[in-house]
Amino acid sequence: MDTIAYTPIGTFHSPHTDIAGMPIQPAGARGIQGHIVIDDRYADGLADLGGFSHIILLYHFHRAGASKLTVTPFLDNTPRGVFATRSPNHPNPIGLSVVTLLKVAGPRLDIEDVDILDGTPLIDIKPYVPRFDHRKNTRTGWLEKGEQNVGRKRADDRFRGGQG
Repeated sequence: MDTIAYTPIGTFHSPHTDIAGMPIQPAGARGIQGHIVIDDRYADGLADLGGFSHIILLYHFHRAGASKLTVTPFLDNTPRGVFATRSPNHPNPIGLSVVTLLKVAGPRLDIEDVDILDGTPLIDIKPYVPRFDHRKNTRTGWLEKGEQNVGRKRADDRFRGGQG
């Protein structure tokens, strides 16, 4: 299989400096603000983004531990297949968050509902478009029993890896 390499386009700045105690999803981070600084090489790509209320952020879980095929997620006590979770310990530790875009100012994006660790490398930005992205009649598998707790649940050390 070919190797795939990405170059970060920016860096997150958030109040979350330690994994333990962080919100585990944007739904649990309501009102928490942060910002992203985009590398100058990519700043022109932010043109027209300010018209969107929400953006989809793809990022590298730079502090995740080793990949595991079975993990015990934060919202459950039962080991689950990693692909049925949003654990950072996937074979490719890519995170996804939908956040509120407050402002675009040059290479800086001010965002809200931030569940992302300070210093996290940003891989890509996509505009959130309800007509494209919202789905009706969905199922959430094993999460149906515990997803209402996402606003109260906080991260612990179970998925922590190396520093940097």
